[in-house]
Amino acid sequence: MVINIYTCILLFFLYSFLGWVMEVTLKYIELKRFINRGFLIGPYCPIYGCGAVLITLLLQKFVNDPITLFVYGIIICSILEYTTSFIMEKLFNARWWDYSTKKFNINGRICLETMIPFGLLGLAIVYIINPFFLKIFDKISPKTITFISISLIVIFIIDLIISLFALLAVRNEGKLLEKDNTEEMSKRIKDLLSKKNWIEKRLTSAFPNAKHVGIKFKKTISAASGIIKDKGTKIRLKKEETLQLLQEEYNKKKDLIKKKFEKSIKKQKNKSK
Repeated sequence: MVINIYTCILLFFLYSFLGWVMEVTLKYIELKRFINRGFLIGPYCPIYGCGAVLITLLLQKFVNDPITLFVYGIIICSILEYTTSFIMEKLFNARWWDYSTKKFNINGRICLETMIPFGLLGLAIVYIINPFFLKIFDKISPKTITFISISLIVIFIIDLIISLFALLAVRNEGKLLEKDNTEEMSKRIKDLLSKKNWIEKRLTSAFPNAKHVGIKFKKTISAASGIIKDKGTKIRLKKEETLQLLQEEYNKKKDLIKKKFEKSIKKQKNKSK
């Protein structure tokens, strides 16, 4: 099958999903509980999809040279992992993985223990996984391939926007950890989604496993609430002032009527004499 933009998109999502499954499985074996790896709401880790597509496009010409393919697979994936870790940390003040405790690591972003599997995965992609799935894709009509690819991209973009809002909200709290904190990030973002605001509730309902909500919503609502309170205070003050004025006016008229009444009585008494 000829590899074009649409097959690359399908491969990206396929490997992103497989990478997510692998990450979740390994963490479940290690910690005996489910942890939604990655920073997006959906079940995919884009770093695996990017790595697989890069290997597919750049290393296919080394198909007859497995050693070169293995080495280049390590290089490509290691550069991708290091760059992703650096960018994510700078953007969100958080790390999704940390290899500081591993031997032969570089700034805790990559280590020899994970680099070797990258090379093996590169070999598996070129020799086993790609041929298998490309044969399946070849049996699907081009129109269907295009439709599926575009649909996945649209879903991915929506997920990305929502997740970025959530991550920025958590980052603005200023409480993010410096180490591998995927589980903590997931918890904090889900807490944000569980707030009383109906928009956040709607998102939690739609995406129960979400990592995600924008701080702008929270700030806007908070600001609006403050304005309403201020206006409410002003209205209450006006009412109180009005009531006080009316009371004073009533007392004045009451005194005036009383005086007139007393004068009238006094005159009548004088007349009767």
